[in-house]
Amino acid sequence: MSDGKISGTQWKALTAAWLGWCFDGLDGFLYVLVALPFVTELLHKTAVDSDVQRKAAIIQAFFLVGWAVGGAVFGRIGDRLGRARTLTLTVLTYAIFTGLAFFATEWWHLLIFRFIAALGIGGEWAAGSALVAETLHPRHRAWASATLQSGYMVGCIAAAVTIRALSGFPERYVFLVGVLPAILTIWIRWAVPEPEEWRRQSRAAPPPPVSAIFSRQWRRTTILTLLLTSISLTTVWAFLFFSSQILRSMPEVSTWTDPQVKSLVFRVTITYLLVNIAANYFATYLARFAGYRFAFAFMLTGGLAVFTWGYWNPPTLDNVNLIFSLTAFFALGLFGLFPLYIPPLFPTMLRTMGAGVCYNTGRLVSAVGTMFGGAIAAEYGPSAAIWWTGMLFIPGILVALLISEGPHSRNAKDPVVTV
Repeated sequence: MSDGKISGTQWKALTAAWLGWCFDGLDGFLYVLVALPFVTELLHKTAVDSDVQRKAAIIQAFFLVGWAVGGAVFGRIGDRLGRARTLTLTVLTYAIFTGLAFFATEWWHLLIFRFIAALGIGGEWAAGSALVAETLHPRHRAWASATLQSGYMVGCIAAAVTIRALSGFPERYVFLVGVLPAILTIWIRWAVPEPEEWRRQSRAAPPPPVSAIFSRQWRRTTILTLLLTSISLTTVWAFLFFSSQILRSMPEVSTWTDPQVKSLVFRVTITYLLVNIAANYFATYLARFAGYRFAFAFMLTGGLAVFTWGYWNPPTLDNVNLIFSLTAFFALGLFGLFPLYIPPLFPTMLRTMGAGVCYNTGRLVSAVGTMFGGAIAAEYGPSAAIWWTGMLFIPGILVALLISEGPHSRNAKDPVVTV
């Protein structure tokens, strides 16, 4: 790493990771916004049919499982093959299989395509975060972490814009836009070198076994981080998945035309995503000055307050922007902390594996949560699904108070640890 001045190579690494995350958001959020109408088309039923909600939730659950598996698989590849090379493979994977969703004619076709696309999205998180952690000087960690996470939100905004721009076409057409990230892989392979830190360590010794992340040295860190990400991901995906369903099911919009409803979903979604970008920077600078334990606990406490108050009764047109924006600030905003918090917790040759497992395995829990949420939503409505999921913030706060500050301590250096 340099003495703090950002070089051209470092800017390229940050840009590659940011674009990768941006397209993560695009490809991941497209389905969320068209889940009900697309699954309705595939099942040849009506949108109010409970089977549509259940199948839509199952597809999303498998997507989250694929995200978790991809984080582990590509995490291992990233430690062996390199961060930039792995980034290329992951982006290509999710681009191709997002595009293939266009050709789905049965609901289980869509499930398979979303699962494989998620493998790439999960792997991209681990490779991109490790690439930036090993390239930028630690003094840039706060803004770089928030910027990376904001790239995902920019991708979500791009997904919303795509939905609006293609509103006159069948829902399946939006997935063709998901092929665009494949172009990014050409530039990554040409312009982004592997971090010197990884190259040096890879020459010195092969990666340790996968079991090392649960060795005595790293077990506590791995387990606490897994618990924190599992709770955070389950709560946030409950909101992301059911938020558009809340908007579509509000009594006030029951007489609206389909274009009017889509316009409402677009406006509210853009609003809370923009709020989230600001929240990412708030959370990371809070961690910089008060520590990660405090920052995570503060954001999780805010999430608990918003979920229990905002979704006790279904939001209405009068308060939905406020409730969704507060949800995005706290429940989504804390994700600005993860990109450059997790990778430095692990040694170089275990870094993408550790980051991939700790962050993405939490999606296995969130997948189960989504399926339970789908059952609750089918019986009591989407707002109830979010409210009950919000109870997970309580153990989340306790876990946040126990996590390691590790190399993020104000008095700690940013050493290269070897196994």
